Amino acid sequence: MTLNLCVLTPTRIVWDSEVKEIILSTNSGQIGVLPNHAPLAAAVDIGILRIRLIDQWLTMALMDGFARIDNNEITILVNDAEKGSDIDPQEAQQILEIAEANLRKAEGKRQTIEANLALRRARTRVQAINMIS
Repeated sequence: MTLNLCVLTPTRIVWDSEVKEIILSTNSGQIGVLPNHAPLAAAVDIGILRIRLIDQWLTMALMDGFARIDNNEITILVNDAEKGSDIDPQEAQQILEIAEANLRKAEGKRQTIEANLALRRARTRVQAINMIS
């Protein structure tokens, strides 16, 4: 038995295919979803989505949104999403270093909050590349 997973951003469909299992980062922690999971709506955090196909795990970096699980259908709507395999490792590392530097020099509450958010996004992209299946 499989699940139908659809990952959407406001501008595109990132994933629309059957999967065996997912592990999703929500605002209250990670959840694993197998076929026949109980219906659920959850806020999606900045984090990694792990997708199991038959015998292979893939990763995707998700940037805030919502997930709905019902009747073996999973719909994830996020601000942005990137498959780990589509992320350029050198670019991701450079963006991470810039985000770390920006946090160090942030002044005031607003700049600090924005810098922390950018750093979380950058770390998630690097993690999506480096995650071992």
